[in-house]
Amino acid sequence: MKLLNFIIIKLTACLMVGIISAHYLKPSFNLGLYLSIGLIGAVFFFYLRLKHKVNTSPFFAVITYCCMVSLGINTYNLQNEQLQPQHYTNLELKGVIDIVFKVKERLKPDLYNDKYIVSLISANQKEAKGKLLLNVKRDSTFNVLPVDCIIYTKSDLNDIQKPLNPHQFDYSNYLKLKQVYNQTYLRPNDILILSEQPTSIYGLADRLRTTINTRLIKAGFEDDVLSIINALLLGQRQTIDKSIYNNYVNSGTIHILAVSGLHVGILLLILNSIFKPLLLLKYGRILRPLIIVLLLWLFAIVAGLSPSVTRAVTMFSIISIAMHLKRPTNIYNTLVISAFLILLVKPTFLFEVGFQMSYLAVLGIVSIQPILYKLWQPRYWIVDKPWQIFTVTLAAQFGVVPISLFYFHQFPGLFFVSNLVVIPFLGLILGLGLLVIVMALIGFLPKTVVEIYSLIIESLNGFIAWVAQFEEFLFRDIPFTLVQVLCAYAFIISAVQVYKFKTFKWVSLCFICIICLQTTYVYYNFKDKDDAFIVFNKSRFSMLGFRTYNKLEIHHNIDSEKLIDDPIIKNYKVGEQIDFVTLDSLQHVYQFRNNTILVMNSLGLYKGLSFHPNLILLRNSPRINLNRVIDSLKPQQIVADASNYKSYVERWKATCRAKKIPFHYTNEKGAFIIK
Repeated sequence: MKLLNFIIIKLTACLMVGIISAHYLKPSFNLGLYLSIGLIGAVFFFYLRLKHKVNTSPFFAVITYCCMVSLGINTYNLQNEQLQPQHYTNLELKGVIDIVFKVKERLKPDLYNDKYIVSLISANQKEAKGKLLLNVKRDSTFNVLPVDCIIYTKSDLNDIQKPLNPHQFDYSNYLKLKQVYNQTYLRPNDILILSEQPTSIYGLADRLRTTINTRLIKAGFEDDVLSIINALLLGQRQTIDKSIYNNYVNSGTIHILAVSGLHVGILLLILNSIFKPLLLLKYGRILRPLIIVLLLWLFAIVAGLSPSVTRAVTMFSIISIAMHLKRPTNIYNTLVISAFLILLVKPTFLFEVGFQMSYLAVLGIVSIQPILYKLWQPRYWIVDKPWQIFTVTLAAQFGVVPISLFYFHQFPGLFFVSNLVVIPFLGLILGLGLLVIVMALIGFLPKTVVEIYSLIIESLNGFIAWVAQFEEFLFRDIPFTLVQVLCAYAFIISAVQVYKFKTFKWVSLCFICIICLQTTYVYYNFKDKDDAFIVFNKSRFSMLGFRTYNKLEIHHNIDSEKLIDDPIIKNYKVGEQIDFVTLDSLQHVYQFRNNTILVMNSLGLYKGLSFHPNLILLRNSPRINLNRVIDSLKPQQIVADASNYKSYVERWKATCRAKKIPFHYTNEKGAFIIK
C-alpha cells in the first residue's frame, strides 16, 4: 500500500509546508490572501475546463497543492494576534499603565513566582488585546488565581528575557508560539480582583479540577499521590515534585503522565460500555457516537487541551463516528485527518514537541509494531501479552528516539523494563482513578478506597524510582543535530520499506541513509572548531570557559560537586559537541590569542601593573573608581558578569558610556564570547 496514494496525506503535507513557510518567511497577510484568491480562481478555472475530460491535467493537481500551501500560510497568519490593530505590541504603552486582564491558563510555578497566561481586556482605559505572562510573587496567604478571573492592576510591560548562555532553552520563543510577547511582575497586594465568575468552558473546567482536588484532599490523599492523580487523569503536571518527575523522565515512562491515546482509548471503552443500551433506541446509532464524542472533548478540555490529548481525542472521535456508521477506516488516513483538522485550528501546534512526539510515536507503533511482532509469535497468552507490550514500546521508541535525542539529548536504556511493568497495570490505575474521582464528586469515597488507591500510586512511584536509580543505563548529553534527525528518519522509513518490499531501490536508499548518518557524525566530530573564551552568565558566581577544539576548561568559584551537573556547562557541552571538561580556579590574568584579560575581584587591585589589558572583567562587585581604572589601564572593553551588584553595574555602564568604551553586562546581553 502506497501511502502517498491517499489524497489527504498529500494535502496535509502541503498544509504543513504552508505553515512552516509562514513561520519562518513571515509573508504579509495581504500577500497570503491575494495568493489564495488567485490560486482558488485558477483551480476553479481548471475544474471547469477538465470536468468533462477523462484525463485531467497535471497542472490541476499542482495548483491544488499550491492552494493548500497558501491555506497553510493564511491559517498561520489568521491566528497571529499581532496583526490586530488593538494588540498591545501595536499600541504605545510605556511606563506604568492601568491594565485589566483575564486569566487564561495557569502554568507551572517557579521558586519565586506563580505563573499565568492572561489575556488583555484594556490598557489605559482603551481596548487592548493580546496575551501576557503574569508573574505573581509567591505568598502562602494568597490563593492561586482561577481561570477566567478578571483583574485590575497598575504595572509596566517587560520583555521576556532571551537566553543568556549559549545553547540555553529559549523560553521567549516557546512563549511566542503561544502568542505571548511580554510579561509583568506583580505582588499579591498589587492585584484587585474584579470578578471570579467562570465565563467560558475553560473556566468551568478549572472550577471542576479545583472541586475534584478539594474533595480528594478532604478524602485524605497526600500531595505526592494527588499530583500523580492530577497528571494521569486531569492532565495537570504543575504540582509534581521535581525529583518524582525526573524519575519518570529517567525511567522512560514520562509519557504516562501526559494524557494521550492510551488514556483516551480506555475512556472510550468505558463510554462505549456505559452507552451501549442507547443502541436499543430508534435513533440510538446516531445519539451514541454524538454523546461519546461530546464527552471525549469535555474530557480533553478538562485535561487542558494539550497537543497529545487533542491528537488522541480527534483520532478517537473520527474512529468512533466511523465505527457507528460502519465505515472502514485506515489508521494512516485517520491519523492524518486528525492532524489536518488540528493544524487548521492550531497551526502553531506543528512546532510543539508534544505534538511532534505524539504523532511520531503513533506512526512508529502502526508501522513498525506489526513487523516486530511477526518476528516471534508466542503460543501462550501469558508470554504473548508481554511480547505485544514490548513490541509496542520498542516501535514507539523507533518513532520518537531521533527527535527525542534532538530536543533532550538523552536516552533511557531501561525504558522497556519500566514499560513492561507499568503499562499492563495502567488501564487498572486509570479506570480505578476515574471511579475514585466520580466517588469523590458525589461525596461517597470510603477511607479504604483512598488507602488502596494511594498504595497503588505510591507503589508506582516506588517502582519508577527504583528503575531510575540505575543511572549507568541512562545515556546523557548525546549531541544530535537536525540533519542527523532527518537522516535517522530516512533510514527508519527505508528499513521498513526494505522489510516490506525487499527491492534494490529501498536497499540502496537504506545504505545511503547509513552513509549519510556516518558522514554527519564524522563531519561534526572532525570539522575545525574555533577556540573560544567565554564569560558565562551565572547568577552570584563567576564562570569562565576556555574552549580548545573538543575540550572545555572551566575556571570558577563554585562548589565543584554542584558544577558537574550545572545546566550551563551541560548545554554548552552538548551544543558544541565537547568531549572533555576540566575544572580550575579563577586567576587574575588570562591570555587568549592576542588578548590580555585582567580579572578584577572585590579587592579591586590594579595599580603597579606592567601591561595594558585589552579587556577588563569585573566580578564580585570590586570597589573601584572605573574612571581612574580606564585612564590608567586604557582597556578596549569592560565586561561585568552576574556576580556584581546591579547598582554597581549601572554606575559602570554610565562611566563607559561617557568614556565611549564598549560595556558588556552578561545579565543583560548574555554570555561574552571571544573566538
